[in-house]
Amino acid sequence: MCITMISSHNREEERSAHCALPGKEENIYRAAEELHMQERKIMDFSLPVNPLGVSKRIKAELRQHLKYLNIYPDPDAKRLRKRLSQYHGIDPERILCGNGSSELLHLLVRVLRPRRILLPAPTHQGYEKAVSRIQKIDEGEGAVFAYYQLEKADGFRISAKTYIQAIKNMAVSPPHAQCSSQSVCMAFLCNPNSPTGRVIRKDELRKIAETAKENKCYLVLDEAFMDFCPGESVLADGAENPYLILLRTMTYFHALAGLRIGYGVCARELVREMEKYREPWTINSLAQRAAAIALKDRAYLNETYALVQNEKRFLEKKFTKLGIEYFPSDANFYLIKMDDAQKILSRLKTKGILVGDCSGFRGLDDTYLRIAVKSHKENAVLSRELTKLTGKEG
Repeated sequence: MCITMISSHNREEERSAHCALPGKEENIYRAAEELHMQERKIMDFSLPVNPLGVSKRIKAELRQHLKYLNIYPDPDAKRLRKRLSQYHGIDPERILCGNGSSELLHLLVRVLRPRRILLPAPTHQGYEKAVSRIQKIDEGEGAVFAYYQLEKADGFRISAKTYIQAIKNMAVSPPHAQCSSQSVCMAFLCNPNSPTGRVIRKDELRKIAETAKENKCYLVLDEAFMDFCPGESVLADGAENPYLILLRTMTYFHALAGLRIGYGVCARELVREMEKYREPWTINSLAQRAAAIALKDRAYLNETYALVQNEKRFLEKKFTKLGIEYFPSDANFYLIKMDDAQKILSRLKTKGILVGDCSGFRGLDDTYLRIAVKSHKENAVLSRELTKLTGKEG
């Protein structure tokens, strides 16, 4: 493990050198236009959305409420917050719903204005983008980013012991003269991490959260993929820790990417402050209804677990036969490494198959790809194409 410090003064030069923040990401709309294909025929392995699609219960609920679209949605999402409160066993006043967890992330950094930021590398790029956006708006005190480098030799695992030390170093010692010890310190963790898929166990996370509290460093814990391994969540732990902030989304597990619905859990005071900054009417009525129903759909949950586990075994077997290096994952996607990854990515795209390009992630290079777990039919198609492209028997 190593820590790299970068101040706001040399940040633009460093970003250009390492491509930490790439441009537009691939999506099915751009790919369909480029390939002259219908969007529905694109197989998108770049985004790990539940291959079951929207559940039947949610579809039925939405059909019943289409006639009420002439009514404004509840701006406070009270019904949904009550459901979430019951589901997680937490105070509804500590819950803030948003237009996906990304809205809440941007609200959070807008309110707290962090100046000392700790990020794993690699991890989800949205955290760095959100903070960098605020840095461009603000004037005055500079900022510093500390990158906790994950190592391939360790399977890209995050060590609680060393991450705790990194928080202490960031919180106690101002990294440079223009970043004072009074400036806000913020550490980020995506759990399970994206794009590596590794989860930090609950007992270790609690130690990290306690260290953050002791050092008055906000710990932003993104549990976007935690529904795939719910036993490791610490969502209910934050009542006594005002420095613990959790983000959740309905995008991946519940396949509600098109409705944009997520929620955050943090101290009541921070919820109220974030509400002052948010735009009005960011969560539509159908999104609120769908999320509330999703929390009660046990059949969909169990079907998802069974499908994902079966298809993970299928993909791992294929990767092994094809000699593709992959890293164990606790989520519904895999980080894989191939010497000719960019060629594979490009050739798959001509077939209407999108995979995640990880060359823009800090700490990775152009030999890494992220592949989502899809339906068996889709996984079989991907397997056949990879077999052809690698020239190996799968």
